[in-house]
Order: sequence, then C-alpha cells, then structure tokens
Amino acid sequence: MPEKTTAKIHEVLDTPFDFVIIGGGTAGLCLASRLSEDPNVSVLVLEAGSDRFDDPKLLVPAQYGHHLGQPEYDWTIKTTAQGLSNNREYICSRGKVLGGTSAINFLCWTKPPADEIDGGTSFGPLQSTNDRAQIGKDSETRDGTGKHSRRICASLRGPIKLRYPGTITQPEIQAFEAWLELGIPRAPKPYDGDPRGAFFCAKTIDSSTYTRSYASTAFYLPNAGRENLKVLTSASVNKVLTKTTQEGDLVATGVEFVHGERTFVINVTIEVILCAGALKSPQILELSGIGNSTLLKSVGVNAHLNLSTVGENLQEHMMIHLSYELAPDVNDLTLDILRDPRSYEEHLEQLNASPRGGAFTLGISGFAFVPLQTISDHGDDIIKATREKFERRSAYPPGLMEQYDLQLGRMERAENRAAPYAIILSPGFLGLPNPPEPGKKYITLTLVTNQPFSRGSIHVTSPDPAAPLATDPHYFEEEIDLQAFVELVKFARRVTQTSPFREILASPLKEVNPGPDVVTDEQIGDFIKSFSNSMSHTTGTLSMLPKEKGGVVDSDLKVYGTSNIRVADLSVVPLQIAAATMATAYAIGFQAADIIKEQIKLRDLK
Repeated sequence: MPEKTTAKIHEVLDTPFDFVIIGGGTAGLCLASRLSEDPNVSVLVLEAGSDRFDDPKLLVPAQYGHHLGQPEYDWTIKTTAQGLSNNREYICSRGKVLGGTSAINFLCWTKPPADEIDGGTSFGPLQSTNDRAQIGKDSETRDGTGKHSRRICASLRGPIKLRYPGTITQPEIQAFEAWLELGIPRAPKPYDGDPRGAFFCAKTIDSSTYTRSYASTAFYLPNAGRENLKVLTSASVNKVLTKTTQEGDLVATGVEFVHGERTFVINVTIEVILCAGALKSPQILELSGIGNSTLLKSVGVNAHLNLSTVGENLQEHMMIHLSYELAPDVNDLTLDILRDPRSYEEHLEQLNASPRGGAFTLGISGFAFVPLQTISDHGDDIIKATREKFERRSAYPPGLMEQYDLQLGRMERAENRAAPYAIILSPGFLGLPNPPEPGKKYITLTLVTNQPFSRGSIHVTSPDPAAPLATDPHYFEEEIDLQAFVELVKFARRVTQTSPFREILASPLKEVNPGPDVVTDEQIGDFIKSFSNSMSHTTGTLSMLPKEKGGVVDSDLKVYGTSNIRVADLSVVPLQIAAATMATAYAIGFQAADIIKEQIKLRDLK
C-alpha cells in the first residue's frame, strides 16, 4: 500500500486540474478513486477536515458516539431553535476528517428497498438503470453467518469490507425473537431489494484487522500513489468561481479555498463536483452565487444564477432511545463496560488477542424496518387523516404534493407496504435524560422515523464561509411525524413485555428512559420533543428532480443552469430513504463516476 500521506499545498498550486472534487467524504473519495482510474485525467480532492489514518479512535469498532461533539472529529452543526421541540437546538454531526462521516458513524450497512430507488418515478436517487439501483454493489466484500443472519453473498469483492459483529449477545437475540412474536417478519432480502422486517445487519469492519472499513481505507489509501490523484486536507472551500457563457449558462473556472489561513485558487479544466454533503454543498453553491437570488442579496452575496430551491426540501431521520436494565444474572457483555477506563484498556487487549474477543467485538446490528400498521392499531387512521389534511391544504411548494402522495401511497398499499419506521438494538446504554448506574448492564431500543413528512431548509446567513448556517429542519411540523413516533414508543414497550425478551430484563422492569412516569400520549410526545436526536442522515437539499418540481440537479447530477458543476452526495436524494444512508452515499459516488466516464468517452469520440 502507498505511503499514508496526503498532498502538500505546493503540490497542487500553479497547475489546473481536470476535476476538482469538493469534499473528501463518503461519496467524494469513492468518486475520486474511480475517476482517477483513467490516467489521462487529473483529480484534486479538497477536504476541510484532517487526515487521521492511524487514529485508533476511528479504526477500533464499538466506540459508538465517542466522536460526536468532539471538535477534532465532528463539525457539530447546530440547527435553529425548533419551536415544536420545546425550542431545542439539535446537533447535526458530520465527520471532520478525511473519509467524512463514514469515519465516525455507527458502521451500519443497510440498503433501502428497491422500489424506493428504481420505482419508475422521478423521486428515486438512482433512476437511470436497474444496475445503478443495486446500491453499492461494486463496493462490497461480505462475509459472516449467524443464527439470525443470512449469509451475505461472499462472491462480491470490493474495497468496502463487511462482516457481522464478532459477538451478538443473548439479549439481542431474545429481543429479535420477541419482534417475531409480535408479527414482524424476517426481512426476506435485506441486501437484495427488500429489507422490510427484522435482520442483523453487516458492519463496515475489515475481518483481517477488525478495524473500521471506511472511505479513506477503502478508496484513498489503496490509490494514494496515483500520480493523477491529489488529496489536500485542511482545505476549506469558500466558493466556486464562475463565468457566464454566450448561451447564458454558468461555467466553473476554479475553486477558492483556505488552507493554513491563506486563500488560494485552483483552476479547473473540465468539472467541479460538490461532495460536501447535504448541509455543506448548498452552502458552497449559495456562496458561489447560485441559489434563491432574493435570499442571497438579503445576506450580501452576489447572485449569479437564480435557482430558488437550493437548500430546500431538507429531510432527516430522527431517533429516540428507550433504555432497560438487564437482569443481574445476565452474563453477556455489554458496551457499558467500556465506560470504565481500565476495562476499556483490558478489552482493547482482548480485541487484539487471538482469538479476538471482548466488548469491542459487539455491534449495533439488530434492525427491524416496519410499517405503521405493524406497530399501531391506529396506523390506517393516522395515514387517512394525514391524506385528508393534505388534500384540504391549498398551496404547496413545487413538487411537494407529489412527494406526499407517493409517501402516503406506499404506506397505504396492502402488499409490499412501505416500512418507514425502525427499531434498532444496542447492547448497552444510550439515551437521555436519566444516566446509567455504574456496574449495571443495559439494552437500548432505538426508535427511528425514517421518512418524515416535515420539510426543512438550510441557507447561508452571510458572505463569510465561517458564519453559522440557518439550519431549520422544521421537526414535527407535520403532525404525522410525532404521532407515528409516539406509536413507535408504545410498540417498543410491548416488545419489553413479550417473551422471550422480557425474561432477560430486570424484574420488576426498570425502564431508565423515558421512565415509568411517562405514560400518556402527551407525556410520550413531550419526551420525544425534549430528547430525540438527529441521526445525521440529512438528504434532499439539492434534489435530483425536474426543475419545475423543485429540482436543483438533473438526472446526470448537473446543476441546472450550469455547464460543468455537478453534485454527488446525499443532498441529491429527493425523498428520504428507509435505511442508514452510508451505502447510498457510496452508490451516488459510483453513479457519478459512471455518468462522468461515459460523457468523457462520448467527448473523446467527437
């Protein structure tokens, strides 16, 4: 493997690059590795974070949440105060290192249902061919079997390494079996188009080293020796420099960025591709004068292209944690033991021993994706009332009613019904407000709303790239989002009363969060408003839709009104997916490379 290093500033100055990729994260490094396969093109990646190739805090698995809120690892983007969440400001975590959020996430490899991707509508993020709908197909190597897991196609080979956790505990297995007792089926094809139901997911872990497999280790380091690929870290992009063509389109000529407190410009000969994510890519477009011209002028930014939906259509997964004390005779490990520094070191030694063992082989991998009707007898009534409410409303932003109609239609149909809600098992304590007790063992049911109806926005507030963004997700603006969340909490409590899970919990039941005093729907709703969190899976802010329906990029990921600016990250996904977003982000990087390579081929034939 080439030396673990990135470029120095003098190596990238005074020479134009064919492609400049803004953002060396999940999609960006994947895209860079594939474009640089062609030795005839030059590729530069500008990444605002640092490179931490040998950092054990990134590489060692099972350190869930350790990086969140830590300034050396996390951008910790704050939302505006959310009026329907008791005026809380939420934190949107994003990886502040080369590799982006794939370096600090919870390593869960899940994929959305095929009909959310290739459903024959204009709302799928990977529409062009059925092959592109196979999320991340070329990027995976898979291994592992388990009592409640399927073998996941060992024939695939690729840079992202996957395996099941080395340890799946008895409490997790018994919770899984309780799901089955309550009518949640086993997911028939969790990695082949139908993840609806219960399954144990694979983790982005390299079996040979039992370390995190992420964008840096999979896509950059193996290719760092390519002469035509440069990656510059600690390079924060200010804006894309453009000029107007005779045809009236904007053409990118360069990228302005800050490195070491100095401002530089890199010239580009073919394309600029934004891969900075659903929160940062809209900011860079707006600072470049591309966006709602009225808004831009109001904050002092010169508007070059009026594209009013830049930064709109923001959607986010939301989660809440319910934590339970395990019975004192449970002998299984939990992640709780890692809170003790001495135990942390002891279990790190066990991870590096042969055979590997200890708490660092635990994983958050038990998932159940469920329809509203499975978790609530009121599901159909909630959906019906929501449709009637939307039909009474007189005005919508362009394309939004079509999105709502598609979401509700998927939820209503009896066969192959949408499963926009999830329950996730964590072998340890997560959640607020009540803390764990030292020496106790816990299991947590994390409840997730995957496909919200509420729509938010993110916009610049100043020409200064360092100024805070106006990030307003409008959480719970649509009633169904909170109503479904409340029903999900009530269902999770039914799980704790169901055999064989209830037998492994402390008796009497000790629910730490929200606790036995939270009983009524109103109390549960207030608990959710006060202690729910963003899953940092933001999508939609530069949606791939027809322009008249609110789109910012076309089906080739090119920004409307520009000739050579593309976007290749989760911001292009117009409807939130029922899955963790990492695999989809990689898939977008792959798709962008396919599109660009094909267009280079056509150009060369002319």
